[in-house]
Amino acid sequence: MADGFSGKIKQKLIEAKQKWAENGRLLTGQADHAHENRLPPGQREVKDWPVLDLGITPHVGTDDFRLTIDGEVENPVTLDFGQLLDLPPFMAKNDIHCVTSWSRYDNQWQGVSALSLAGLVKPTSDARHVLFTAHDGYTTNVRIDQFLDDDVLLAHHWEDAPLTEEHGGPVRVIIPKLYFWKSAKWVRQITFSKIDKPGFWEVRGYHNNADPWTEERYG
Repeated sequence: MADGFSGKIKQKLIEAKQKWAENGRLLTGQADHAHENRLPPGQREVKDWPVLDLGITPHVGTDDFRLTIDGEVENPVTLDFGQLLDLPPFMAKNDIHCVTSWSRYDNQWQGVSALSLAGLVKPTSDARHVLFTAHDGYTTNVRIDQFLDDDVLLAHHWEDAPLTEEHGGPVRVIIPKLYFWKSAKWVRQITFSKIDKPGFWEVRGYHNNADPWTEERYG
């Protein structure tokens, strides 16, 4: 009974978000190509960190955590949490922007940079895209140049504390230059690919590129 009820809630949430895409909700028709303003068009600053998901939070402890990086790479790996922590540490401070219109400034992260991960697995020259798979089955996709930007990381700490489950812990992707649905929570697999494979929201009307400053919310 509980699973059925949760499934109905999830489906209603998905349908509501799809309606947003169909109706162009929150679009202002503005663009800030030069990033003259810190706040992208149509966004509002918040001080808290809203939790947005489909009502399903996978429970993945650090003992059970595994991250597989595969696809178009010379050295595919599967890392446990300890092995991830053994990689060079990376700290970043950046803003995040949710497609639902909130933005939060100056988030402090600790984790492992995407560039360090790429150095470990060595993507081949055929790799053009990066696909993320989460423990709840969620998927999303970016171009390889978007993933290999110098501010992208896999975060395990936020504001000097372990990343909580509700925010994607123990490990989530952080791609600050794109709308936040591209920053997959509860990540378990990163696949370098020759071809693009639109993810969960991308096949439901959300933009494949997701640039906040040009309002690529839907498309």
